[in-house]
Amino acid sequence: MGSSDGILINLILIVYLINMLKYVNYDIVFQELPNETTLAINISNCPCHCKGCHSSYLAEDIGKPLDWITIQKLIMKNIGITCVSFMGGDLEPATVNLRAAQIKTAYPDIRVAWYSGRQELSKDIDIKNFNYIKLGPYIEELGGLKNPNTNQRLYEVQMSREIDENGDPVYGLMDITNVFWK
Repeated sequence: MGSSDGILINLILIVYLINMLKYVNYDIVFQELPNETTLAINISNCPCHCKGCHSSYLAEDIGKPLDWITIQKLIMKNIGITCVSFMGGDLEPATVNLRAAQIKTAYPDIRVAWYSGRQELSKDIDIKNFNYIKLGPYIEELGGLKNPNTNQRLYEVQMSREIDENGDPVYGLMDITNVFWK
C-alpha cells in the first residue's frame, strides 16, 4: 500500500467519523406516536437549536455511533416495541433514511418514525421507509404537538392506490397532529 492509499483511507475515516449518526440515550415511550410502544432513540448533533427545547443537550456532539448493529441490539433488548423513532438526526437525514430502510427490511412488523426539527422534509428522505414523520421546529410560543396552536405536524405515511411510472406504489403524508388534541 502506497502513501497515497494511506492518506485516502485516513480521509475516508475522518469523513466517516465527522458524518456519523450518534445517539445519546433511548427510552420506551407511549405518547410520542399514537397507539405505539416506541423505542425513542435520542440523536445528538442537532443543528436546529430551538429556543426552549426540552432536550437542548442533544445539540452537542456527544454519544455513541448509531450503526446497524447497535439498532439491532436495541430492538432485541426491547422486545414488545411496536415502533422505533429517531428523535432528531437532522444533520444526517440520509443516514436516518438508511437506518429506517434497514429496520423496515429486517423487522417488517415494527413501524418506523422520525422526529425532525426542520420545517420541510429533507430531499434525502424516502417516505416509504417510514410510518410516521414529525416536522417542525419547536417554537416556545406555539408549544408542542399537544397544543392546537403548534406549528409542528405529525404525519402518517400512507400508500395510495396509485403507482408511479416504474410500477411502484405512491406514498403520501396524512396530517394526524389532531390526535394529540384531546
